[in-house]
Amino acid sequence: MFDGLRLQHWKPEARQDGIMLLRLDRADLGVNALNRAVLDELDAMLERIALEPPKGLVILSGKAAGFIPGADIKGFEQIAAKGQIEAWIRHGQQVFQRLADLRCPTVAAIHGHCMGGGTELSLACRYRVASDDEKTRIGLPEVKLGIYPGWGGSVRAPRLLGAPAAMDLMLTGRALSAKAARAMGLVDRVVPAALLLDEAVKLAQRGTRRPFRQRFLAWASNTAPARALLAPQMARQVARKARREHYPAPFALIDTWRRSGGLPVQAALKAEAKSVVKLAGTPTAHNLVRVFFLMDRLKGLGGKDPAGHGIRKVHVVGAGVMGGDIAAWCALRGFEVTLQDRELQYVQPALERAAGLFEKKVKDEGKRAETTARLRADVEGAGVAEADLVIEAIFENLEAKQGLFAKIEESLKPGALLVSNTSSIPLEKLREGRRDPGRFAGLHFFNPVAMMPLVEIVRHDRVDEDTLRRLAAFCRAIDKLPVPVAGTPGFLVNRILAPYMQEAIIAFSEGIPGPAIDKAALKFGMPMGPIELVDTVGLDVAASVGRIMAEFKGQTLPDAFKVEEGKRGRKDGQGLYKWENGKPVKPELPKGYQAPEDLEDRLILPLLNEAVGCLHDGVVADADLLDAGVIFGTGFAPFRGGPIAHIRTVGAEKLKARLEQLAGRYGSRFSPAPGWDSL
Repeated sequence: MFDGLRLQHWKPEARQDGIMLLRLDRADLGVNALNRAVLDELDAMLERIALEPPKGLVILSGKAAGFIPGADIKGFEQIAAKGQIEAWIRHGQQVFQRLADLRCPTVAAIHGHCMGGGTELSLACRYRVASDDEKTRIGLPEVKLGIYPGWGGSVRAPRLLGAPAAMDLMLTGRALSAKAARAMGLVDRVVPAALLLDEAVKLAQRGTRRPFRQRFLAWASNTAPARALLAPQMARQVARKARREHYPAPFALIDTWRRSGGLPVQAALKAEAKSVVKLAGTPTAHNLVRVFFLMDRLKGLGGKDPAGHGIRKVHVVGAGVMGGDIAAWCALRGFEVTLQDRELQYVQPALERAAGLFEKKVKDEGKRAETTARLRADVEGAGVAEADLVIEAIFENLEAKQGLFAKIEESLKPGALLVSNTSSIPLEKLREGRRDPGRFAGLHFFNPVAMMPLVEIVRHDRVDEDTLRRLAAFCRAIDKLPVPVAGTPGFLVNRILAPYMQEAIIAFSEGIPGPAIDKAALKFGMPMGPIELVDTVGLDVAASVGRIMAEFKGQTLPDAFKVEEGKRGRKDGQGLYKWENGKPVKPELPKGYQAPEDLEDRLILPLLNEAVGCLHDGVVADADLLDAGVIFGTGFAPFRGGPIAHIRTVGAEKLKARLEQLAGRYGSRFSPAPGWDSL
């Protein structure tokens, strides 16, 4: 059937029972990312299959890693540079439509990751079967790149799943387990991986009928009245989390579905392509694709060997919120962990929080029991002698940490790594007196550990490069993004956040309402207002970091940083805001209140200024690592591409001049840092 076709990536197999298998095994890559060559080969094969259809067609992967992770993003960038985005999108649409139009039953056999274009390909099949493997994840995450599914996914998903479920899947970009996908109707069968092909063949031979409720909802929720009713509701829900001017893709998806959801397929595909092409050209899409590559770079710092860290057992000293949560996260990710504190009463709360984390993250009771068993209380510290990595996570006091390190080193085995989770103390001070300074470094996690993706690997002048490499590999093993930083006060993230939080507290002390301050930061695109952030981390912690940073810069900490007993923020139920059930109670702004016109600049420019200073001082190796660290460590507006990318977009000269204006009005804290002219 395929005589004369030069196939590099697809391996067709005609079975004796009349079922045709198309196995994708991209020749030049370890995963089946979809590029032009892959689609062209598929198109050529489908053209011939349409002329002489088999009894059924099964599409599966030849890669152990997974099905299809989506389109090749690097290839997409090259296509965008050539101005060929519309042609690329229309080509993908028509290839998948050719698959959808086949007269024979078609089945996608999904094992492992199935994202974006992979899910869109599966939607073009008549049936889908997935393995019950934990690694099987199915989703349409294009919104995270500033666009939405453009190869027919936004047309087919609502018609298959019903609009509410399909739009939720696309608007959130979340990945579903096979079980969740089955419950939604995205896949028809879930079976053990060993039976995947057999079940796919059965589906191709016998088919299946979806439950009446799913079929009815799929029809009813896409009618014109339903679209007119649901679209505004969806837009309001999205607006609670994202501003249209910052993230246009989810709003464009809703608008396009509302207008074209009832059209014939080809007309709906045309509307989809037009909308996605427009989105692909926006600064938001450009910056979010850049953030994707920044994430890839951080992942790559750990090396290609997933076990290259050589770490099996982890010992954590300090069972407070940070230490306890670090220990729990390491156990969740498969490491044997011992957790030490002065008495069992201090360890017990950490074990209880860990139990809550495991219940949330590990649904299988047997595997949850195994995970729980990997985390043990160790008041005596016996685990130090067996540990490959010891993490210190006690309170921020240089003398206390030095004393602890000396005690640990008495039983630390050769080759083991010793790290501190300090958030601000210079590593040059902490490494003084270490028996093996080459194997000592900082490993700074962020709170809450389970949610924050970044870990700063803090270096000093005597650390071994192999230690930094092993720590980066360990970060990847626990599913965190490592960024190497210099051991100067505040490192990268806290140093950049400090002036932002300081200016917010000063503005608050001047009488500017907290909600107005937070609103200005949210308008810029920050994930949380600085007043709420200060309360969340604690006024005592903010003051401690502020004091260290002020000393580092030869300044004095403003009087506004006074901390009252019992008013440290969220943990006390009272700070700059009152807190109830873990949420701030923000007072209403006075009627007709107008915030100062320079409030946003007062908040954001100190942050940008400190970013320039960090780059100039060599806190990170380059601007890309700085942008990555600040985005993943603070949530800095991803659609802006990071502080340095934002400065270059707006213009360094313009922003520097604005800082000089603010310095003249408010004082030397706004004086431009060294490094602006080089940008």
